[in-house]
Amino acid sequence: MTSALPPTAGAPHIGVIGPGGANPEESALARRVGELLAGHGAVLLCGGLGGVMEAAAAGARSRGGITVGLLPGPDRTRGNPHLTVALATGLGELRNGLLVRACDALIAVGGSWGTLSEVALAVRVGKPVVSLAGWSLPDAPADAGLVRAATPEEAVAAVLSGRHGRVGGRPPQ
Repeated sequence: MTSALPPTAGAPHIGVIGPGGANPEESALARRVGELLAGHGAVLLCGGLGGVMEAAAAGARSRGGITVGLLPGPDRTRGNPHLTVALATGLGELRNGLLVRACDALIAVGGSWGTLSEVALAVRVGKPVVSLAGWSLPDAPADAGLVRAATPEEAVAAVLSGRHGRVGGRPPQ
């Protein structure tokens, strides 16, 4: 019996991270990021709860995208309603490391302490991170893989083009 890989296996897996208590501007940016990622066939990974995570997942789902939530608790029914797949890790904030490792690159929308921990983990393991209306780390080395974007379009173009590190998938059009 031959088993084929799912069609998403070769798609870029992009993490969208940000505060669970996002403000309206952050939510709007995250939703647009989700829409754009889905439009390019990327799989969106997030922490699966509210705020930026929910807004990005809603945007991706509105365009037929696949969304995966890595939930901190043991109950997958606690994920936001826009997830295609909800994985209950039971790891609390430790799931941030799992999320970072599962992504090809990350887009940080806004900022919170949890977001900063994910950015730090990503930089530490060499995953590209694009910050949109969020954390700026002026003392980070130029080759750390952390860049700033002014718009959702710029953020998505940066992660999908691989300009800031190796990222799979097709370049934005």
